[in-house]
Amino acid sequence: MPRPPRPPRLPRALLRLVPAVLLAALAGTACAAPGSAPSGDSGGDGRTVSIGVADASENYWNVYKAKAAAQGITVDLVNFTDYNQPNPALSQGQLQLNEFQHLLYLANYNVRNDDTLVPIGATAVYPLPLYSTTHASVDEIPQGGKVAIPNDPTNQARALLVLQAAKLVSLKGGGNSLSTPNDVDTAASKVTVLPVDAAQTAANIDGVDAAVVNNNYANAANLGDDRILFAEDPNSEAAKPYINAFVARAADKDDPTYLKLAQLYHDPEVIDAARKDLGTAGVFKTNDAADLQATTVQIEDTIRKAGG
Repeated sequence: MPRPPRPPRLPRALLRLVPAVLLAALAGTACAAPGSAPSGDSGGDGRTVSIGVADASENYWNVYKAKAAAQGITVDLVNFTDYNQPNPALSQGQLQLNEFQHLLYLANYNVRNDDTLVPIGATAVYPLPLYSTTHASVDEIPQGGKVAIPNDPTNQARALLVLQAAKLVSLKGGGNSLSTPNDVDTAASKVTVLPVDAAQTAANIDGVDAAVVNNNYANAANLGDDRILFAEDPNSEAAKPYINAFVARAADKDDPTYLKLAQLYHDPEVIDAARKDLGTAGVFKTNDAADLQATTVQIEDTIRKAGG
């Protein structure tokens, strides 16, 4: 879920998981690359747009809102602490956009709820890190140790894959983006996983050997990079499902104001502010809306075939 994008932020996740979950170019054009300035024309229509996020208190959103205001758009941020809420709120018209989740979290939501929400612009991929306040390396985690992971479906599977890459668990059949704790080969694994609400992973870290924590929750708990024992590679092909994105209702996917808001996330000043708030681990992505939407459809098809 959500970010990640920090990921899910996915969330800065999922989720920032999503994270979670930025730039589609205006109406069919490619997104602006990180560091490139958005179009200088103000083209705003005086609209107020409500955007659901999971980290509204972060300063970079103030920079973002100021950039939007300069384009004639008033942004109203609606903060959520529960990843399960922003998508229904968007679907029901309480929001016009959300930005908290990655593509896998979104696809999973659409399939399970027979919904058609769509990504309209990429933000970033944030590695899902394994933190510890007790151990200084993965090797220090003892046999039979306990590791807390997010319990929402997509971030849970992602966390399990992180633990497998760190050689702490072994997943039956090698694991995939739909893996659950039932797929852990306990006899071949070094640790036991403890699924908890994503918001509680950081809160529980002192009671376990390690925890897989989404970036926004890690930042809120002041878990610094020195506490990271392991993280996935955000540049790998396998990381594509974890690209965080702005998401809209299908009927609004070509709305020029919404596309402009997605583009504004990649304004250089917004990026600089986001890096100050979220850290430098995130890799900003410029996948256009069509690519993001095609990827989401592919993930949805995979989930349906698996009986999701």
